[in-house]
Amino acid sequence: MTIDELLDIESIKHLRTLGSAYLDGGRLDELVELYHPDAVCDFGPYGSWTDRTEFKQKFADAERPFYASGYFSNLHVVVNHVVELTGKDTATGLVYLLDFVTGDQIREGGNPLYWLGVYEESYCRTGDGWKIVRQSLNFMWPERMLGEGFLARQAVAE
Repeated sequence: MTIDELLDIESIKHLRTLGSAYLDGGRLDELVELYHPDAVCDFGPYGSWTDRTEFKQKFADAERPFYASGYFSNLHVVVNHVVELTGKDTATGLVYLLDFVTGDQIREGGNPLYWLGVYEESYCRTGDGWKIVRQSLNFMWPERMLGEGFLARQAVAE
């Protein structure tokens, strides 16, 4: 692996970490700019999104109950980011989500863990740096909601 490839991988990881910070802090204009203009997002119960001009409102709608308790009352912790460069200007990624909440949205019994999930993603390099082209969130807990073909792509064939 070359230094340039390592820098590309770190740039993509930084992009995703910024995404969580922007989402949790309500900085939705900046969040949307991390996505390619032709981005597609599949977020299980939050729907499939194909029009980036609507992403800001869709993120706001999804986060409204959490923002009611204040920004950063919902923490999207993204970890175990595996990035594979698939070409000079393309890459894929797998990212684990640990979603914690505080305030009014905390689960019964005081459990701050709200979701466990795994993102499958693809990225491309643009004139403005790396952008998210596709983002699919596969929910593992508390209810298992997997995107079509997720296990076939990511798990051992049975």
